[in-house]
Amino acid sequence: MTAVEEKPGKVKSFLRLVMIEHSVFALPFAYLSALVAIDRDGTGRHWLDLVLVTVAMVSGRTFAMAANRILDRKIDALNPRTQNRELVTGAVSVRTAWTGAAVSLVILVLAAGLLNPLCLVLSPLAVVPLVIYPYAKRFTNFPHYVLALAQAVAPVGAWLAITGTFSGSGPAWVLGIAVGLWIGGFDIIYACQDVEVDRRIGVHSTPARFGVPVALHISTVTHVLTFGFFVWFGQLVGLGWLWWIGLALTAGGLIYQHVVVTPTDLSKVNRAFFTANGFIGIALFVFAVLDLNLL
Repeated sequence: MTAVEEKPGKVKSFLRLVMIEHSVFALPFAYLSALVAIDRDGTGRHWLDLVLVTVAMVSGRTFAMAANRILDRKIDALNPRTQNRELVTGAVSVRTAWTGAAVSLVILVLAAGLLNPLCLVLSPLAVVPLVIYPYAKRFTNFPHYVLALAQAVAPVGAWLAITGTFSGSGPAWVLGIAVGLWIGGFDIIYACQDVEVDRRIGVHSTPARFGVPVALHISTVTHVLTFGFFVWFGQLVGLGWLWWIGLALTAGGLIYQHVVVTPTDLSKVNRAFFTANGFIGIALFVFAVLDLNLL
């Protein structure tokens, strides 16, 4: 009876470890890419494919986060901000985390195989940047752009899931670059709060190498490029005025996080990271879907 009662606690702790709720950042853009591909394909709604895309996305991200936490557990123990993470405190064992990562990887490959042969063949390549990212902070001052590469895979993968071919996938690549730069840009902002600790323990990041003011400028430039690629995607796909409303809201969300986070005040980093970016992902997706279905 005791073992039965402990199990939900372990599951909950593992889900907290991998921060499952953060799937909201990239998942809407995978859906958007898939829906545009479906709209162009013209053979129906492919609901099962959308379910499998969801399974592949969530399992892939779960694998990435579990691997990240495992590989970073010693670094996390040295940082006051992260020393309460589950692998550091023992709430989740390393063995449990590896088991969760392995199960997630298997589910990702199975979902890819059920989608089409191309997705199955490419699924190992999708995992590569996810595994490299935890190591990137050991050897480059720009690990945020390795994360960007990992996240850019999502829209492209979703397009291939629907079409099974690279032919005509240009819009997915543009959307993927936009999403990658968006996430890489706010990862730079997030890293600003660890500058002193990172320098002390030898962790590489853009803020640790160049300082917070320069890092925030680099993040701003990254998000300007992000917006440009979102505009390009809308033009390639032929989206209408509802998409532009979504883009206006996106611009507001991007500007907001660069206004509330300053070199002298990092107290609102979490608000910029979670609230503003969650809003951006959902708002842009909603207005794009409305545009696809109403215009």
